[in-house]
Amino acid sequence: MSTSSATASVQALSLQRLAIHTITTKPWSLREALEHYRSQHVQGISIWVEALKSTPPSTARRWIDDAGMHVPALVRGGFFCDRSSRVRQSRIDENRKLIEIAAEVGAESLVLVVGATPGVELRRQRGWVEEGVQTILADAAQAGLKLAVEPLHPMYAADKSCINRLREARLLCDQLNHPLLGVAIDVYHTWWDPDLHREIELLGKSKRIFGFHLCDWRVPTRHLLTDRALMGDGCVHLKQIRLAVEAAGFTGWNEVEIFSEEHWATDQKSFLNKIVERYAAC
Repeated sequence: MSTSSATASVQALSLQRLAIHTITTKPWSLREALEHYRSQHVQGISIWVEALKSTPPSTARRWIDDAGMHVPALVRGGFFCDRSSRVRQSRIDENRKLIEIAAEVGAESLVLVVGATPGVELRRQRGWVEEGVQTILADAAQAGLKLAVEPLHPMYAADKSCINRLREARLLCDQLNHPLLGVAIDVYHTWWDPDLHREIELLGKSKRIFGFHLCDWRVPTRHLLTDRALMGDGCVHLKQIRLAVEAAGFTGWNEVEIFSEEHWATDQKSFLNKIVERYAAC
């Protein structure tokens, strides 16, 4: 084997658990993302529903299979909170459709960002979330699809997610007690939690870690939604968290999910190269 071939083989081996969310390279279409990720030996692609806007799921599945790629997750369902029961029911119906789409593209899970309604007590909203998730569990079971609840940072508690700590997501899973219901751990949203390592351990014991999302927290953060940093450019102790997740028994994909106006404005091939390099370092 030549030196270049050996290097390529080592690189491919080190990237076996790396997946990238399509939102990370937002300027690329789904087909472009599949082509470029695969060229860098990335084997996983988590698909945001926006990437399917102009592509039928059956076509996307064909492209995915042709590329030999795996889909850890379809992102994102949820948004169960609203004062109107009619609207809440419509959200449940939307999630049922997303479960069908996720199954059609071959996703392992559907990520749930549960939603929030400003001005309504959080405890009441968490009740809506429990009802919504419970209602779609049968659909997920029929599709053989995991549902991964993703807690969001408290800065989003007012309007994006009434579940903000791993503990709250874990308690929801405990309450509904279904083998296809678990949690997606995103370091951007959870790194600050003083109970992080304990909660990771508890989730591991119940085998409820369904996803692990990577990026970094920039200091100072210039925008609370679209200024996530590339791994190593922020303050998160990524290796410690990764080791804790692995010690808890997680053997799934490490999914890079970066919202960044700065990186979206750059050459995406160069950005992808940096992602691969930083992932190897982390």
